[in-house]
Amino acid sequence: MTDAFRLVRRTDTAATHDHEAAQQRLADRSLPKTLHNLAETAPTFRLDQPLETAINMALAVGAPLLLTGEPGTGKTQVAWYLGWYFNVPVYVYQVRSAATADDMKYDFDAVAYLRHAQREDDATLARHHERFMRKKALWQAYECDTDCVLLIDEIDKAPRDFPNDLLLELDQHWFQHPFLDERVIARRTPITVITSNVERRLPDAFLRRCIFHHIELTEQLVQEAVNARAADFANLDAETRAEAQKRFWDIRSNDQIQKLPSTAEILIWLTILSAQGTTAAQLRDVRLADLPAITALIKDRGDFERLGRQR
Repeated sequence: MTDAFRLVRRTDTAATHDHEAAQQRLADRSLPKTLHNLAETAPTFRLDQPLETAINMALAVGAPLLLTGEPGTGKTQVAWYLGWYFNVPVYVYQVRSAATADDMKYDFDAVAYLRHAQREDDATLARHHERFMRKKALWQAYECDTDCVLLIDEIDKAPRDFPNDLLLELDQHWFQHPFLDERVIARRTPITVITSNVERRLPDAFLRRCIFHHIELTEQLVQEAVNARAADFANLDAETRAEAQKRFWDIRSNDQIQKLPSTAEILIWLTILSAQGTTAAQLRDVRLADLPAITALIKDRGDFERLGRQR
């Protein structure tokens, strides 16, 4: 692992530590852009035939594409891939546990509104309501002059009524302006991608309006992802990459593991192995618990303890 990555456990006194050199190594570190930037990663994404068919079905009828699957299988990346493929903007709404449908449309600064209300009459405030409002992903997508992608990420995190409160927007592509007697109508129907980790069932009325596709984690999907991102782990030869993937599937097939690693984890693991200069021999015929950088794959303490008890 290069010095730019390395923090070394100190054995000397703190007074002799060269803080300036350590700060410079931290500043000089070079992080792979594809690990932290979905737009950068988009060109490397690979569609399989079923996903390609589902996307084309959604495009043909202007329906939202609902993608389910394990966390880390590339559901969110599909939206950014479509943005890159068609060269159009991507507007993102990250669903929260307390989200409402209106949160996708706008934020309203009620505190600033009340502060100004003490100095201005109601008529003046009504004319300048937009001073206190910030348009969010859905509104921005509707006002976009070109085609665009609207990503509603992890909808299963939202309160139960959230999906049903979006039926009009998903079906008719307009909503009522919050302050004026008029509609906000989409200039162009956005390419809507909705992701779900299947933490709970979504309402039937919502599902009826979507084209559905489940992304299954397969060896082919992982292989293609590894091949597409090979530049991120250039220090690993083909034999080492193949051995790492074999050990990844050994973990996936272990019935003692509750939180299974997915595509995102193996890409990060390979990047770390590359930085460490790992060889195939260091991965072959060792206990799963003893694999280098195993905590990049195993994220649950109970899983790690169960692996440690296995021979």
